[in-house]
Amino acid sequence: MSGFRPARLCAAIALGAAALVSFSNVHAAEGETPRVALVMKSLANEFFRTMEDGAKAYQKENPTQFELIANGIKDETDTSAQIRIVEQMIVAKVDALVIAPADSKALVPVIKKASDAGIKIVNIDNRLDPEVVKSKGLDVPFVGPDNRKGARLVGEYLAQNKLKAGDEVGIIEGVSTTTNAQQRTAGFKDAMEAAGMKIVGVQSGNWEIDRGNAVASAMLNEYPDLKALLAGNDSMALGAVSAVRAAGKKDQVQVVGYDNINAIKPMLKDGRVLATADQFAARQAVFGIEAALKLVKGEATDAKDGVIETPVELVTKP
Repeated sequence: MSGFRPARLCAAIALGAAALVSFSNVHAAEGETPRVALVMKSLANEFFRTMEDGAKAYQKENPTQFELIANGIKDETDTSAQIRIVEQMIVAKVDALVIAPADSKALVPVIKKASDAGIKIVNIDNRLDPEVVKSKGLDVPFVGPDNRKGARLVGEYLAQNKLKAGDEVGIIEGVSTTTNAQQRTAGFKDAMEAAGMKIVGVQSGNWEIDRGNAVASAMLNEYPDLKALLAGNDSMALGAVSAVRAAGKKDQVQVVGYDNINAIKPMLKDGRVLATADQFAARQAVFGIEAALKLVKGEATDAKDGVIETPVELVTKP
């Protein structure tokens, strides 16, 4: 990738290693190319691989504007690994940090440490807890979609096209300590309650296929009249589809997701998944980087009440 210097590349770029890497220990001086660290959640999740690809493509298009250091963790719930990556970026003295936090509260102290070190911070994808951020005296803009709105759109489509009042549904939530998981669950609940559905359970699938499959299997077993599973991301929806098939309930139990990853598109086509939401992972990373570069230059971002809202759209066809 143009604009990179080998000594500044992070060896953890694939799945987030804990080892400290040798970096230059000075922030970019005036006239030097600023270095932006993009720290994501699990790169085993297609959504974040797409986000990384979008960021890399944007850097290639703007090689003189910034250098990119991209990192992710292996496990969606490995908060400590993500904290270690941020600590590496502090030691590296990058100029800006664009982060999709694995936990909305647990990452705030290390982000405070980064800010105190002079690193500009932009929060993407999963919003840091506003109260915890405020308690640390931080002002961190959030770049991302209205997750509640996106999930509500998916839920409303499900209710209007496949369900009737009184039907039993289950919600497979992401990591429960993350704001985006909470907001998507709230959006699903908004739609289901407005349509008169009976929500029989909300359980965490930790954003992962296997865990989503286990939760879906348990719900299908416990509630034989279940009519739909609403998954907080497409990875968990993939697991739910497998559980529905294994239970012999294809066409009897509807599955919806969120993210519009490539793996879900064949299932949208053949009906195994009814709907999902696209929050444009690649563009979200770019919006975050653009905001970070403004902060590095001492310019104001486009945030309104601390938020730069990005698009989210209902998707029902591949």
